[in-house]
Amino acid sequence: MKKTVPEIAGRKQLARVPDKDPPQKIAMVTAYDYPTALLADRAGMDVILVGDSLAMVVLGYESTVSVTMEEMLHHAKAVRRGTKDAVLVGDLPFGSYQEGPQQAVHNAVRFLKEAGMDAVKLEGGATHAETVRALVQNGIPVMGHIGLLPQLVSATGGFKVQGRDLKTAQRLIDDAKALEEAGCFSLVLEAIPDRLAGLITRSINIPTIGIGAGPECDGQVLVMHDLIGLFDRFTPRFVKKYADAATLIEGALGEYRHEVQAGEFPGAEHSFTIKDEVIEGLYGDK
Repeated sequence: MKKTVPEIAGRKQLARVPDKDPPQKIAMVTAYDYPTALLADRAGMDVILVGDSLAMVVLGYESTVSVTMEEMLHHAKAVRRGTKDAVLVGDLPFGSYQEGPQQAVHNAVRFLKEAGMDAVKLEGGATHAETVRALVQNGIPVMGHIGLLPQLVSATGGFKVQGRDLKTAQRLIDDAKALEEAGCFSLVLEAIPDRLAGLITRSINIPTIGIGAGPECDGQVLVMHDLIGLFDRFTPRFVKKYADAATLIEGALGEYRHEVQAGEFPGAEHSFTIKDEVIEGLYGDK
C-alpha cells in the first residue's frame, strides 16, 4: 500500500498512545535508478530519497555540488518508475534554491510534476526557513536537513561532525525549531553527536531521520551504495555495510571474462537452434 507524507510525519516516537507501543521507526534509503528503487521498495522501505549523493556514487563527481537539476530529474523519473509503495523525496541540488523562494518553488514543482516525487529535501537551517515556508504554502512537502551539509563542505572544511561545542550545538537546536515552524514534515540530522541528536529529536514535534546521528532519532537513512558495499572511494564511520556487492560483482565479471576468453561461454544451453534443412538450404548443393 502506498505510504504518504502525513503517515511519515506521524511516525514521531514521542507521539505515542499510553499503554501502546511507540510508532515504528522510519527506514529510509537512497536510490538513483529503476533497479535500485525496485529493490528498495520490495524491501519495504518507508522513504526513498533520490539523493544528490548520486553525483558521487553514480556519476563520479568529486562532490555533490556538481550535479545539476536536469540530472536529478533524469534519475528521479527512473526511481519513480521502480517505486510502488514508498514515499519519494527529491533532493534539491546545489544551485537550485540558493537564489530564494521563487527559484526553489520552480524547481520543487518540477520534482513533483515531472518526476512524480512526493516531497523535496533541502539542506540548511534557519536561513532557509523562508524558502521552506514558501514551498509548503505552495503545497510542496519539505524534508529539512541540518548538521553536516554535503553541499557546503568546501566552505566548512570537509566532512566533519557538527555541533560539538556549545555555540554550534545551540544553533542546530535553533535550526531544527525554525524548520519545524516553517513547515517541514521531517528533518534529516547528519553527523551530529548522538546525545545532541537525541536532544533535538525531543525538542521538536516532527520526526528526525539520522545519518551518523545515533539511535535516538525517529528513523535512519543511509546511501544505498554505502550499505551494500558498491562505493569504495571512502566509507563514513557511521555506515554499516550489509553486503559486499562490489566484490560479488567484480568476481562475476572476472568469471565471465575468463569463460569468454577461454571459449567456455556461451554453451549450448545459452544458444538457439535451427533446423538442419534450413542450414542445408543456405549452403545449397556443393
